[in-house]
Amino acid sequence: MKIQFNTDKTISGEERNQNHFTSVIEENLKRFESHITRIEVHLSDENGKKEAINDTLCLLEARLEGRKPIAVSCKADSEALAISGATDKLKSTLNTIFGRLHDQEKMISKIQ
Repeated sequence: MKIQFNTDKTISGEERNQNHFTSVIEENLKRFESHITRIEVHLSDENGKKEAINDTLCLLEARLEGRKPIAVSCKADSEALAISGATDKLKSTLNTIFGRLHDQEKMISKIQ
C-alpha cells in the first residue's frame, strides 16, 4: 500500500509529519492493506493563514484492487485531527464494503 501526500501552499509538507501520518494511516488500515494499492492524502487549509474553527480539510482517496476508488473527508482544527477523522471514516467504509463482500461469499458457498 503506497501513501501519497498532497498539500496546498499553506500547509508545510515536512517529511517528519508525513512519516508520522503515514504510520498512523498504515496502522489503522493494516487489515485492508492487501486490498488497497494506493491512498492519496489531500490536506488543505480552507482559510489560508487565517485562524478558524475546523478549517483544515483532509481528503483520503483509497484505490482498491479491482474496484472504484473511495473518497472520504474530514474537517478539523488541526492536520492530525483531520487525518485521524478521515482515516476513521475510511476504515468504517472499508469495513462495510468488505463485510458485505464476505457475507455474499458465505451465501454463495451455502448455495453451492
